[in-house]
Amino acid sequence: MTESERQLIEKLRRIEALFAGTSHAGERVAAAAAMDRIRERLRGLQASDAAIEYAFHLRDDWSKQLFMALLRRYDIRPYRYRGQRHTTVMARMPKSFVDSTLWPEYQELHDTLRRFLNDVTTRVIAECIHKDTSDAETAERAGPALLTNETGRTTNRAI
Repeated sequence: MTESERQLIEKLRRIEALFAGTSHAGERVAAAAAMDRIRERLRGLQASDAAIEYAFHLRDDWSKQLFMALLRRYDIRPYRYRGQRHTTVMARMPKSFVDSTLWPEYQELHDTLRRFLNDVTTRVIAECIHKDTSDAETAERAGPALLTNETGRTTNRAI
């Protein structure tokens, strides 16, 4: 495990501690206690708030993996109906838990992982493929190129 991966894991643990309401994220005992506090909060919310079925539409496989891991951490069963996209995750839970804990924690973890993965991707591309990883130039043009179909007529589909 590289130093940057260790730092990422520590940052993710600090995020978890933030949502659990503890300041001792690095210690195993504190992390377990933080998890227990969040689960206890969820149990309290489940007793007072009705569970709602949610459909979460995630962008990619790693975002889905992260989200499902969070659900399972809190003993919430993720599922999907037949015919739904593979990046759709269904779950039943109280709205107040989604709003106050689950979704904010997911967003914070997702942003942290996205920044890390973008940095790693940029570094690997620069080292292995080409050192210039800048974005494409913006060029001015009159409009999209036109195609000619099999009947000789032009279409406005861009190439």
